[in-house]
Amino acid sequence: MKIAIGIEYHGAYFQGWQSQPNGRGVQDALEQSIARVAGEKVRLHAAGRTDSGVHALMQVAHFETTAQRPQTAWVRGTNAHLPPWVRVRWACVVADDFHARFSARARSYQYVLYNHAVAPASQHGRVGWYHRPLNIVPMQQAAQLLLGEHDFSAFRASECQASSPIRTMHSVGVTQQGQYIVFSFKANAFLQHQIRNVVGALVYVGQGKLDVAAFGALLQNRDRTLSPPTFMPDGLYFTGVTYDASWQLPACDAEWN
Repeated sequence: MKIAIGIEYHGAYFQGWQSQPNGRGVQDALEQSIARVAGEKVRLHAAGRTDSGVHALMQVAHFETTAQRPQTAWVRGTNAHLPPWVRVRWACVVADDFHARFSARARSYQYVLYNHAVAPASQHGRVGWYHRPLNIVPMQQAAQLLLGEHDFSAFRASECQASSPIRTMHSVGVTQQGQYIVFSFKANAFLQHQIRNVVGALVYVGQGKLDVAAFGALLQNRDRTLSPPTFMPDGLYFTGVTYDASWQLPACDAEWN
């Protein structure tokens, strides 16, 4: 049978989602724990890969197994063998033609930035940080230029292996919650480091180093070498996946708060 699972993890303890030779990938921890419940090796396929230091409030993955277990066993049993910084939130049997990655219609991320003169202690590793005051209004205006289908080469990592830089941004938001600025993005898919590069450019807008028109020009020029540096991974969260309702999955999204 095929099982889908919803997953939450603290990315600072891992070297990204993908399996690593040293076993430090989120995928490694989950596959080993699920195998102990299933009594056989399993292979996980995720909706999207996250880089080292990036967190997930709701990652979705699936695996196939011949083991017959109650659905609660895939949650409680797996979590019993996992470190406390990764948890399976839910599990359900899905149709044979479901695929966590290829059945997804969109992915969502949030970047949480602490904007204060002093770096946070209790939130270390969980939020990004910028020490100078940021003007949120031009950041909001610039972010709206990302909506729709674009060539996002200006915000693409040089080592990105995606076959095309074209992506469709369904929604984008920049909101302020006290000392925190939260950037929210939803797209059909994302390029490697795309969000961290966008956030880096929006921070330049917020401090006045770029105006809204200059941000738009970066997008149109499609040249990564002209864009500001990549922002730290600490504040980036994979927050959900959009699937057709016909798959009858539990809630596949979450938000930072």
